[in-house]
Amino acid sequence: MSFEQLKNRSKNKDALIEKLSSHDSGKEKKSYKDERFWRPTVDDSGTASAVIRFLPECENEEDAAVLYFSHAFQGPGGWFIENSRTTFGEKDPVSEYNSRLWNSGIQANKDMVSQKTKRKKNFVSNILVISDPAAPENEGKVFLFRYGMKIHQKLVDAMKPEFADEEPIIPFDFWQGANFRLRQRKVAGYPNYDKSEFDSVSALYDGDEEKLKEVWATQYPLSEFVDPANYKSYDELKTRLETVLGGSQPTNTAENTSVDDVVTTDTTSEAAPQKSVEPDSEEDALSYFQRLSEED
Repeated sequence: MSFEQLKNRSKNKDALIEKLSSHDSGKEKKSYKDERFWRPTVDDSGTASAVIRFLPECENEEDAAVLYFSHAFQGPGGWFIENSRTTFGEKDPVSEYNSRLWNSGIQANKDMVSQKTKRKKNFVSNILVISDPAAPENEGKVFLFRYGMKIHQKLVDAMKPEFADEEPIIPFDFWQGANFRLRQRKVAGYPNYDKSEFDSVSALYDGDEEKLKEVWATQYPLSEFVDPANYKSYDELKTRLETVLGGSQPTNTAENTSVDDVVTTDTTSEAAPQKSVEPDSEEDALSYFQRLSEED
């Protein structure tokens, strides 16, 4: 897609929403510190704030946001921090292990799945940092941003507002998008984004095409996050899982149910160890983002 095509497409909101409705994806390049990623700087109270702008798909790519699944937990043999092959609809040894736990009929095993070993949901998009008071050196730069279901749902709600007097926002658009005020608090020990919100619709850089082209040229491709070649094979994941579990396997004594249909998790980590889940995540999505949400 050329820049002129990108510009012309934004003039038709319905067509743009339909475009965003037609895709699903996901994956992350495993790294504990990937400098391409932006994260809000949190103070001692767990509070952070910044203004960011979600950006459109890169040239020669179709998606402005991708979804991938991952697992991160500790066992007797160390940490298991890997991306899941369920991202692209394949079998994954951790999901199979979780299903065995869930179907064992033992409540402790179900608690293990829901609190520790469950599959985590990760979205990735390009953003422009507009304001970052805690790290002003980030301002005016393009980063990758990893986020969970709470922020994802705010993107969905912006496209189809609840009230008639609210203007629809196309989050991933230079002209019909809006700045996003990210406000993070700690609630019950977990990051909470309820106070985050979009500003009114405005063209980025007042529509200055030269500046927009500069931003667009510095965006990061998202295709690597959905490329099966960047994932470990089923056998490699199984070997690692067996090492982490130390040989412990549950006995299946109940009806076979896929735990991925039962439990999901929100996450904004960069594949780093997480204590648990963001409890305010809900699944109620629209169009493209609805399809991403329904991957559970």
